[in-house]
Amino acid sequence: MLEVAKLQVNYGAAPALWDVSIRVDRGELVCVVGPNGAGKSTLINVIAGLHRARGGRLSFDGRDITQLASHRFCAAGIAVVPEGRRLFTGMSVRDNLELGSYLPEAKAHRAESMDKVLALFPVLQEKLRSPAGALSGGQQQMVAIGRALMSRPQLLLLDEPSLGLAPLIVQHMFKAIQEINAGGTSVLLVEQNVSMAMALARRAYVMEEGRIVADGLASDLVNRPEIRKAYLGLETHE
Repeated sequence: MLEVAKLQVNYGAAPALWDVSIRVDRGELVCVVGPNGAGKSTLINVIAGLHRARGGRLSFDGRDITQLASHRFCAAGIAVVPEGRRLFTGMSVRDNLELGSYLPEAKAHRAESMDKVLALFPVLQEKLRSPAGALSGGQQQMVAIGRALMSRPQLLLLDEPSLGLAPLIVQHMFKAIQEINAGGTSVLLVEQNVSMAMALARRAYVMEEGRIVADGLASDLVNRPEIRKAYLGLETHE
């Protein structure tokens, strides 16, 4: 479904990504992990159309989208949940969710999509009229994910969805992500909670300093002592 080949990205004159190649197959849940500053969010932003690649190729569903205009990525079937949620805090929860379904096809299925979001996050049902800024951090993250789902994406990009959330809320969030994927939506997850991300994903990529340094089945990577110690911040089994 998604093919990223030899991606090169700069911030001004400073290189941020070098020869990054990843893929997400249809129906897969893939995670990208690594330390702060590794380039994970930059990668997500390029795939979402928020930052232009300097070189390389992006292909989605067999179509070259490398030079696609930023506002066309959503219509192509890609939705992003950005780091920090970026809700319209003064607007109601319902209005924030409905903003995700502004394209004609998504708008035609708005009621159905809203029902699915509220089934996934039942607590939002009673918050629909509340300002998004009045919600807890966990509830705001639910709104951010729900807003992305309202566009009926084929691929959901998640940038640090557990950031700043209490452990119990994080567990609930990851369960919801698993349910989204089980429903047929492909997921690319960028996450610093390595243990939970690796447990959730089928395949994983490890990034450091703008490069992919390891990739493979998540279950294999997380059990390689040199990878656990050097890149994942996990204790080895030794």
